[in-house]
Amino acid sequence: MLEEQLIQRSAYMRQFTRFYTQKAGVLDEALLGSPYNLTEARLIYELAQRNTTTAQELCSELNLDPGYISRCLNKFQKKGLILKTISEEDRRKHTLSLTDQGLKEFAKLDRKSSALFQNILSDLSETNQQRLVSAMEEIEKLLNQSGQSTAPVILRPHGAGDMGWIIQAHGEIYSKEYGWSLEFEQLVAQIAADFLKNFNPEREICWIAELAGQRIGSAMVVEENAQTAKLRLVILDPIARGRGVGKNLVEQCLNFARQAGYSQMSLWTNSNLHAAIAIYKKLGFKLQSEEKHHSFGKDLVGQHWSRPL
Repeated sequence: MLEEQLIQRSAYMRQFTRFYTQKAGVLDEALLGSPYNLTEARLIYELAQRNTTTAQELCSELNLDPGYISRCLNKFQKKGLILKTISEEDRRKHTLSLTDQGLKEFAKLDRKSSALFQNILSDLSETNQQRLVSAMEEIEKLLNQSGQSTAPVILRPHGAGDMGWIIQAHGEIYSKEYGWSLEFEQLVAQIAADFLKNFNPEREICWIAELAGQRIGSAMVVEENAQTAKLRLVILDPIARGRGVGKNLVEQCLNFARQAGYSQMSLWTNSNLHAAIAIYKKLGFKLQSEEKHHSFGKDLVGQHWSRPL
């Protein structure tokens, strides 16, 4: 009896999969009217979410055949969508990044995909939209081997109330984890106020990371001068750590700065912020100078980092 139920349930899962793939428009050889199939479009998406990556990382994360990924990447390179450079960490490997043309192709695919699913949702009432999304989250949770939800982290530009959260998060986290005084929260409040007062949307942005509707991180790009973008107010809620959110936030800042016409990005941090520094190193920032200072009630070593765009 149990075996018969298993057969019946697997048959329904197969039927549902056929229904959903047709509804989502992934059966066509060319996805969303583009020159790319589903796997190629997914690779472009993954490349767009990172400033740099490697073919090995893509194989591991997507569980795809290395030979097939290699053929896709060669196709992208011939079309001028990706740039291959020798890795600074391991000269036997190549790092991959999207070119400006590649970012444009990603933007086209992203707009079409978003429009497709918005159209699907628009046919449903608000209540049924919520039911559908909740059901999808439950399916993902049940099928995920870890048993934990892998709800996507959403990155969006700042809006009303976000600066208040950034100030609060910095004040609470740095007080609890590093023992920094209210002087630090005051500094963050001043940076946030200056950003809002002088905000130039063509040259500046503040990314907010959300998980299940809750703010979990931020990173800001401000104009230091005509050539240099400055990275500021990178913060992660402890629940966001280990999910790659910090790296993703900084990568999006780099992408924005590059598209805004800057030629380099700089940042200032302190030597005891090891997790943040590890991200900066991985994304190509180089230490330029250090200086000892007493701030926020502590003896610290300030560091200036930068990288070309």
